[in-house]
Amino acid sequence: MTDKRIVLTTAGSAEEARKIAHALVERRLAACVNILPQIESIYRWKGEIDSAQEWLLLIKTTAERFLAVHDAILELHSYEVPECIVLQIEDGSSPYLQWLEESTR
Repeated sequence: MTDKRIVLTTAGSAEEARKIAHALVERRLAACVNILPQIESIYRWKGEIDSAQEWLLLIKTTAERFLAVHDAILELHSYEVPECIVLQIEDGSSPYLQWLEESTR
């Protein structure tokens, strides 16, 4: 088990996804952010079922940095209630996990 995390969020446009990703890496809150383009999301919002094209962000960070990542997502995001889900990284390549740690210091 590690202290490394993957945070998931979605964005409504490629530009917004890039803006969030760049800010997180620039602030050293994330070592890397992958942007998966044009996923389709189907969801319930304000009592209605809706769908949208979104961009999924996979944010690589540490447990220590998660709260700051969460706060940055709230600050930078256009959604009223942006997704912010954290997944624990159980294990991984030692050199990669070390790089992740060093990149978020």
